[in-house]
Amino acid sequence: MEIVCPAGTPAALRAAVKAGAHTVYCGFADETNARNFPGLNFSREEMQEGVRFAHAHGAKVLVAINTYPRAGSETLWRQAVADAETAGADAVILADPGLLDYAAQSHPDLRRHLSVQAAAANADIINFYARAFGVKRVVLPRVLSVPEIAAINAETEVETEVFVFGGLCVMAEGRCSLSSYATGQSPNMNGVCSPASHVEYRETGEGLDARLGGYTIHRVGRDEPAPYPTLCKGCFTAGGKTGHLFEDPVSLNAEQLIPQLAKAGVTALKIEGRQRSRSYVAQVVRNFRTAVDAQAAGRPIPQGMLASLSEGQATTTGAYKKTWR
Repeated sequence: MEIVCPAGTPAALRAAVKAGAHTVYCGFADETNARNFPGLNFSREEMQEGVRFAHAHGAKVLVAINTYPRAGSETLWRQAVADAETAGADAVILADPGLLDYAAQSHPDLRRHLSVQAAAANADIINFYARAFGVKRVVLPRVLSVPEIAAINAETEVETEVFVFGGLCVMAEGRCSLSSYATGQSPNMNGVCSPASHVEYRETGEGLDARLGGYTIHRVGRDEPAPYPTLCKGCFTAGGKTGHLFEDPVSLNAEQLIPQLAKAGVTALKIEGRQRSRSYVAQVVRNFRTAVDAQAAGRPIPQGMLASLSEGQATTTGAYKKTWR
């Protein structure tokens, strides 16, 4: 199976390729991609150089243009598609139907993948995107079990790509409104979830408060680590109980499910983490490359290699086993 790795910077791209990534995904430094944070992403020149480097080392590059264009500002997104093709990208990752139609009509030779932001979770909608826009691969949302993925693959010829490691979005991708409620910045349109400009840490008599958009999301003791204030993983008091109402701050780690995912017909394994350092990217890629190579050779897959890189030093298999609450 193909390992698809994140690259938030040119340095991370080079690190991922050197560590054994089959494919790297990245985005331009603007709101056309869903990781639009200061200090991340690629200029047009950096993208061209990154594609050249990857191709010289036998790897592919996918450009994420996966936010939804604002009415009247479509030119920015359309230009990103054109620039991705000019850079030599192997595919673009799109979510918006209008942008998919533009890419299919104006750039027919540029391979199109359907972003997880489209939340396509059944064979009927996936086949529609293939018929209407020539989509060749779909990134499945993180709400499906392995048997459900196998059932989808039995009913479509579109390649499937699934997340196997990294931050776990507990909302339906492309549908989350929590961050925009608190900050006015939308993950789906502006490309920012819990933007740093709205994050504040404040010491109180009870410890340290982590706030987002003026809302207190966490309160920890003085000697406890303060998590990044993300609403879906906030700690709240409700009904007389205090806890993580949506999901604990843990990471997805499906390395143990690689044989089942292969049997289910999955084409590619996706690692989350364009906000992570190049050393993190390299370590995760090396471990997953080892696991995938072992799977292909019929050897046992090493377990527990990535625990130290997980959020809160804790992991979950998410919805894959339906034990996720």
